[in-house]
Amino acid sequence: MNILFVCTGNTCRSSMAEGIFKYLLEKSNIEDISVSSAGISVFEGEASNKKAIDALIKKGIDIRDHKARQLTKNIVEESDLILTMTESHKAMILNAVAGCSDRVYTLKEFACIINGENAKGRNLDIADPFGLDYNSYERSAEEIKEQLNKIIKNINAVSMYEQRKNNR
Repeated sequence: MNILFVCTGNTCRSSMAEGIFKYLLEKSNIEDISVSSAGISVFEGEASNKKAIDALIKKGIDIRDHKARQLTKNIVEESDLILTMTESHKAMILNAVAGCSDRVYTLKEFACIINGENAKGRNLDIADPFGLDYNSYERSAEEIKEQLNKIIKNINAVSMYEQRKNNR
């Protein structure tokens, strides 16, 4: 299964989500899941934001080698599950690429679904820390990790989701 995280510049939220999820998968001895990230409006090859790197190093996660990648139609088509940081990122993808609506969710929305919670009426956006202080990056990293832990906890449901989708 190929999971893609998407934000705006691919230097803060989605790169942190990629790093955190890879860390959680490894820590849980979960294999056969490929994780990557991309951005809607990227300076190709740009490194992760220094504050994002520092916030994750503090958690034992190293994203210093991350390079920003522009989201393309091919990347969307190659991804089995696309988790965006905001509802606007989700809408942009759905408007740009036909036939992907069964694979695109906000991170919070998918975490709710996979955890059996109702996502309706909730704020489904991960706040953008770009340009803010270090504590904002730590808060975003914690918010992302909280959602990813819900997914890890229900990883069997994620696999069943993938199987149902492939059987259509």
